[in-house]
This record gives sequence, C-alpha cells and structure tokens, in this order.
Amino acid sequence: MDTKKKLSQALKEALKAKDERRKRVVRMAMSAIKNAEVAQKGELTEPDVLAIVQKEVKARHETIEGARQAKRDDLIAEAEAEIAILEAYLPKGLSREELTALVQETITETGASTPQEMGKVMGALMPKIRGRADGKEANQVVRALLGG
Repeated sequence: MDTKKKLSQALKEALKAKDERRKRVVRMAMSAIKNAEVAQKGELTEPDVLAIVQKEVKARHETIEGARQAKRDDLIAEAEAEIAILEAYLPKGLSREELTALVQETITETGASTPQEMGKVMGALMPKIRGRADGKEANQVVRALLGG
C-alpha cells in the first residue's frame, strides 16, 4: 500500500478512535500532498509523497529548535509526538554508512572529482535518497568526499 493510501486509512482510524492529535497531523500531511498535486496538476509519485512527509517532519524539527530557544517544553513535547506519528509513514532512513556508500557510488557514476562538481553529484544523488535522508546531511557527505 502506498503512503497516500496509508495516510487516508490512518485518518479514518483516527476519526473512529477520536485521536485528535493523530487526526490533525495526518490531515496536515494529506493537505500538503493535495496542495502539491494541485500545483503539479496531477498525481504525485511515491517518492514525491515521501518527500512531502519528510518536509513535514523537518518543519516539526524546526519548531522544536524554536521552542527550545523560547524554553517552551509544551511545544517541544507536542512537536516530538507529531514527528513520531509522521515517521511511521516514512521508510527506514539511511544510516550515515549507507548514505556515504550511495554518495561514493554517485560520485563514481558522475565522474566528479572536485568540489566544483558538487552540483552534478547532488543532482544525481537526490532522487536516490528522497524521503530516506536529509539533503543537508547528504550535502555534508558529498562535500567531505570531494574534498570541499
């Protein structure tokens, strides 16, 4: 079952169980997916749906950072609970070792050897890791391997 169908099913279950937090979080994710489909004027692919869910998780992490600075433990707890709900719909993330191996493979495929060719590597790498690893972390690994 694809992620979009899983989210739809989860929404039905949350409504039946009267789980307000899960209902709200799943609705926000589904809304973001729907908005992207409207903008694209068509159905999203599974990697695109996963990227949107990953983006929702990232937004919650940013909320946590802001809440830490404001010393708002209540907001931190809420955002962490939302992250846990969203991560259930994401595939297992890549470990640092798996990401490094994929980056190395992509560098070999593209023939890149200098930091100036980082854009070429990132362009080829991002479709492979979409929804499974953070772009910022991938960027750091590419930079390290290309000697940047």
